[in-house]
Amino acid sequence: MALYVNKYLALRHNMLYAVATMFVDTSKSTQRGKTYARHLLRESYREGGKVKHRTVANISHCSAEEVAAIRLALRHKKDLSQLGIASEDITIEQGASLGALLTVYQIAERLGIVDALGSTRQGKLALFQVFARILDHGSRLSSVRFAKEHAIAEILGLSRFNEDDLYKNLDWCSQNQESIENHLFSIKQKSSEFFLYDVTSSYFEGTKNELAAYGYNRDGKNGKMQVVAGLLCDAEGDPVAIELFPGNTSDQETVQSQVAKLNSRFQAKTLTLVGDRGMIKSSQIKLFEESGMQMSYITAITKPQIRSLLNKGLFPMSLFDTELAEVTEGDVRYILKRNPMRAEDIMRSREAKKGSLLKKICRQNEYLETHPRANPVKAAARMNAIANRLRIDSWATVVLTDRILSLEVSEQALARESELDGCYCLKTNLSEENISKELVHSRYKDLALVEQAFRTAKTSFLEIRPIFVIKKSRTQGHALVTMLAYKIIRELRRLWANIDITVQEGLTQLATLCISSVKSKNSIAFHTVQKPRPLLKELLSAANVQVPTAINPQGANVYTRKKLQNSRKRKLI
Repeated sequence: MALYVNKYLALRHNMLYAVATMFVDTSKSTQRGKTYARHLLRESYREGGKVKHRTVANISHCSAEEVAAIRLALRHKKDLSQLGIASEDITIEQGASLGALLTVYQIAERLGIVDALGSTRQGKLALFQVFARILDHGSRLSSVRFAKEHAIAEILGLSRFNEDDLYKNLDWCSQNQESIENHLFSIKQKSSEFFLYDVTSSYFEGTKNELAAYGYNRDGKNGKMQVVAGLLCDAEGDPVAIELFPGNTSDQETVQSQVAKLNSRFQAKTLTLVGDRGMIKSSQIKLFEESGMQMSYITAITKPQIRSLLNKGLFPMSLFDTELAEVTEGDVRYILKRNPMRAEDIMRSREAKKGSLLKKICRQNEYLETHPRANPVKAAARMNAIANRLRIDSWATVVLTDRILSLEVSEQALARESELDGCYCLKTNLSEENISKELVHSRYKDLALVEQAFRTAKTSFLEIRPIFVIKKSRTQGHALVTMLAYKIIRELRRLWANIDITVQEGLTQLATLCISSVKSKNSIAFHTVQKPRPLLKELLSAANVQVPTAINPQGANVYTRKKLQNSRKRKLI
């Protein structure tokens, strides 16, 4: 409705009217205990020296916020540009953060995560934990504080919870993990029969976790107990399922449950499992044959195994220097290749270790020279122990001659050690008719997608580690939440690939998009969503996220356990 509120002259019924102003006339009436409000948009004018009023429109159908906005506009009709700074009449308050939460919600909805978790309170709590892992990546207590500043109630319809509710919700996630993973798998099920599988470990703070055990620690946290995590992905690197094992479980011991999972839960009758070296060994291959599934594998063999095949004469060393060589032994195919860049890296690393040991030997010789009573034999033993830790003792030895230490290098042993630098050998039982050697090589390299998932989940973004829960079910629930969060991050990374920004930086920027509340003197308010600046528009557009122009704030009634306890104490007092 266009309002013309400036003074004007109008000729009507051959009479001259001088219209002074326009205003909202409100009256209230009570009938049968119920109060009704009538709002009329009216104008006053002077006729024959008398002030009269005329009704322009009945705006009773408008909401209280709309009526307040019209009244406010009329009050500042002479200069509407000053409306935004009329502090004596209105205040604009920043509300809850909306942009980042709305973005991850719409992505989760598109990926089927919202449907997989369901619309129950527990499902909504699980969805909130997924979002908190992305946007806050803190503890459950931190997630509760995070909820106070974001539009949780408006987007998820979720309120009144504390950290205890979130811990219990991890149990629910663990109990419903199979149905959640099955639902997501059914949505994205394709004709591809390739599955990528790899394991990692994550350490614990403390020793009370039910899965905690000492084992091969990939995090380099000596003295920390750990858990082993196995991640199963489809051919595109999208997570399908995650499973936790005690920290002392070997890589190959985790394969059996993956075979059973693919067979019983995902109904896969023909598939190929791609695993890293040491993952799929003869015992696992026998397991494939006994499973009743038409199952194939692609893996890599270790350097000792390559050496064994060279000694057997299965293939000559020269094959590694070709582009991509292939040798067949029975039903097994071996794909051979040397990576020159990797070979150079290994050579530089070996030289750096040698240089580091030489510096230590020089310092030790200086000490022996200035300390006549120092024991040179023990000094030589210490230097050889360092060579052992550096893993160069197979070709480098520290020798003692007249209280002087020196490094002796066996050129023959060094040549043998460096012979396989950059060489790797893939192994598969897939026939050449089904898949070429180039595609076998490409599929194995796809394991880097699983490694990317581990890096994102452990170090660069989601920070699954360290783990602070104790119960086995809650630890598994924590892992599932992180996997679902990674699916969203992975999709955003794809959508924002052409924007010069990381996913974390993009979500940080979107978190600045908030709900605004405009309040007038009489406390009647209307609520709107801020207009996004150019960068936010680009991020939202690339992710195809629809932002509402207005939203009704509800406020998530969340509270920490400490705050609740203090509140109860005050009531008792």
